[in-house]
Amino acid sequence: MGTPIKDVVIPSNAPKTLFLQKHADYIAAYGEKKDDYEYVMTEFLRMNGMYWGLTGMALAGQLDRMDRSEVICFVQSCQHECGGFSCSVGHDPHLLSTLSAVQILTLYNALDAVNTEAVVKWVKSLQQADGSFYGDKWGEVDTRFSFCAVACLTLLHRLEELDIDKAVEFVVSCMNFDGAFGCRPGSESHSGQVYCCVGMLSVTGHLHHINADQLGWWLCERQLASGGLNGRPEKLPDVCYSWWVLASLKIIDRLHWVDKDKLVQFILACQDEETGGFADRPGDMVDPFHTLFGLAALSLLGDRAVKPVNPVLCMPEEDIRRAGVNLQFL
Repeated sequence: MGTPIKDVVIPSNAPKTLFLQKHADYIAAYGEKKDDYEYVMTEFLRMNGMYWGLTGMALAGQLDRMDRSEVICFVQSCQHECGGFSCSVGHDPHLLSTLSAVQILTLYNALDAVNTEAVVKWVKSLQQADGSFYGDKWGEVDTRFSFCAVACLTLLHRLEELDIDKAVEFVVSCMNFDGAFGCRPGSESHSGQVYCCVGMLSVTGHLHHINADQLGWWLCERQLASGGLNGRPEKLPDVCYSWWVLASLKIIDRLHWVDKDKLVQFILACQDEETGGFADRPGDMVDPFHTLFGLAALSLLGDRAVKPVNPVLCMPEEDIRRAGVNLQFL
């Protein structure tokens, strides 16, 4: 007998309906107690956390509950002279937090509140001769950073500042024999990296490099008997992969290849019906990260209680249209 595939069992009493208002209340209340252990210990994720929470509120149609001026002031305080944004005041700038900052400002139609010329110059400076991008001055290379760079500059309508041909060449070099992508050439295929690479190729108009049937098959094999999706073979399902996998399938027009009903059942089972919020798996602790991606995945699956989400940039479609951004899909 072979080793059984890792999975979870969904309890019979797990939630079966979406508690959208409770999720909005959970996000609105998160971080109000700034001396909470969890809040203090997540300072290194503050900008990203604000993006997760604010986008979740926007998808729930309740962004107006958040203090716009306070948010913009925080984002402004995190921009460095070089142009990049840090996760919080006193930290170094990084592409991950810079994309979150640009997305937040796009949600609020407030890009004029920061020095966008400096952002463009800094992002451009991180591109390397092989087309890859450093995440910051310390030199780590990862396909996540390729996505962050092109996503930032497409939201700023300055994508032409980058060497797109070399950037695409590097991302394509990270494609594996299974049609999926890793973080660098030769690295293991991973759903999160697939999303970043597919998203990058969508932003730059180069999706023709993808074998959609081969990649779609690999992505669909991420679905387990519970209905949930994992990030790579032999791993447990996780709500966040509902987003990384589904968004990739949507971009390459293979979303119909998964069992939508079973996936919806899994995602709904990860809610906390008392406090609101989504966890990674049924019965675990909720957090803003999984709450956003739970809501965004349900939007892709057709839940009309949640606003339509853009599968490339994980923001409401209405905000992407307002920003005048056009993206390629198969």
